[in-house]
Amino acid sequence: MQGGTYVIQQPQQQARQMMSWPGQGRSRNSSRIGLSDEEEETARSAILEKALKSRQPTDLLLRCTILDGNGTVKTISGRFKKSDLCTEHQLNPRDLRKIDVPNLVPTILVRKDGFLINILHIRALVKADSVILFDTYGSTETRLHSIFLYHLEHNLRSKSSGLPYEFRALDSILLSVLSALEAEMVLMRHLVGSLLSELEDDIDRDKFKRVLHYSRRLMAFQNRGKLVQQALEEVLEQDEDLAAMYLSDKKAGVPRSISSHDELEELLESFSKQVEEIVNETDTTISNVQSTQEIVELILDSNRNALLALDLKISIATMGIGFGALIAGFFGMNLLSHMEEHSYAFPVVVGVATVSGVVASIMGLRTMQKIRRGGLGPTVQTQRTQKSRQQRFIGERLARLHSNTDHSRWMSQ
Repeated sequence: MQGGTYVIQQPQQQARQMMSWPGQGRSRNSSRIGLSDEEEETARSAILEKALKSRQPTDLLLRCTILDGNGTVKTISGRFKKSDLCTEHQLNPRDLRKIDVPNLVPTILVRKDGFLINILHIRALVKADSVILFDTYGSTETRLHSIFLYHLEHNLRSKSSGLPYEFRALDSILLSVLSALEAEMVLMRHLVGSLLSELEDDIDRDKFKRVLHYSRRLMAFQNRGKLVQQALEEVLEQDEDLAAMYLSDKKAGVPRSISSHDELEELLESFSKQVEEIVNETDTTISNVQSTQEIVELILDSNRNALLALDLKISIATMGIGFGALIAGFFGMNLLSHMEEHSYAFPVVVGVATVSGVVASIMGLRTMQKIRRGGLGPTVQTQRTQKSRQQRFIGERLARLHSNTDHSRWMSQ
């Protein structure tokens, strides 16, 4: 009965231990960090409350700037409810959620009566006869937004290009994105170039930290450029979305096939190629930074090795001096050796100690030189052996080939 009881109770004990492990792990982690259980629970509640506040219902307000079909600004930074915007423009709440919440991934969403664009500093809804620019609360890109608005008005009013209204708006949006990327790329290239030129003259710790900081910024900028290019390529791969972006024809009731979108495809491809050039230029700058980092690390390693070699030489010289001092120490003991009675004992002992120390130092330095050159000797010898074997093999093959050729000629005759 005891054995059966043990078999039944063991899984229960294991289950209790498994249920108690998460709490024990949290208490151990909190004790390591220095937080009590109450403080940890308070911090968790604050983080959860902050996350829930960022996902509030759809009846919050959005600031919008609206342009009509003539390119005239009707409303500047007007406040609209999300629910009203969704009802008026036939949008889903999740579409506006991507506009309201800062999104690191650029997106171009094609809907029934328009298409939403969320790329870098621009969040807009483009329709056949209007453009709605979303300005989220707490935005730090007001200057870029104002410059973009000025160029958008000018581009929408000028109809000399022959493009429909929505494509002129799209052209202005992509041109603003491209200008922002180019401006940041020029700034980063100037900062990195000046810093790398300074590193060529003087290797400083603070400059090396700045190189690390700029390399991280370059990687983040490259990632943004690749995401913008990926968003454009995703739209180019979808023929249905490209055809649905002809909003003026859809509003006028002009039928359009799915494959008839050459004009829009050329527009998107041109901007995609320009973004790709910026990404490639960023790759070049990053490779220059990495090459400079490798060169600086090699220089620092070389200086470190020189210091280690100097330390080793000083240790070897100290060993030689200690070897000579050992001989002198034998005669410094309070023991009678009867050598002090001889007149030549002192110079002989001094000479022997000096010669012994010099010989020990020379042997130590030679051993260090052999060790430093020992890594290249076998490698070079191995390469020479492999090269001679390859030459011998090639010679044998050529001789066999010539003999087969002569034999075939004799047989043909």
